[in-house]
Amino acid sequence: MISMPSRIRRARIQASLSQLELGRRVGVMRSSVTQWESTRGTCPNVDHLAQIAKETGVCFEWLATGRGPSRPEVGAFDVALVAEDYVWDEMESCVLAAMRRMTARKKETLVLIIELLAR
Repeated sequence: MISMPSRIRRARIQASLSQLELGRRVGVMRSSVTQWESTRGTCPNVDHLAQIAKETGVCFEWLATGRGPSRPEVGAFDVALVAEDYVWDEMESCVLAAMRRMTARKKETLVLIIELLAR
């Protein structure tokens, strides 16, 4: 597994950023970036790791742990969270829970029934 200092350095280089520029974007001195990229250096805190991931376009989990893909799939972050996608009340929650226990065929039938009733 690649060490965290190596992941930070790789992310920075692939983003075509100098240590000075990454430091500026993250809000730290260049020397902090140098420390983060050194095997005997310090580790960035979680806030700085998140900012590094954002500025270099890598996945936070990969940067922090080395697990998962280093880059998100194309379009992975194109859709924002939509509040309407969540249940509004207890009744909707019960319907959703029951629907999750159904077979695909029963789900299709239920959707048709609900659409007919909603007219």
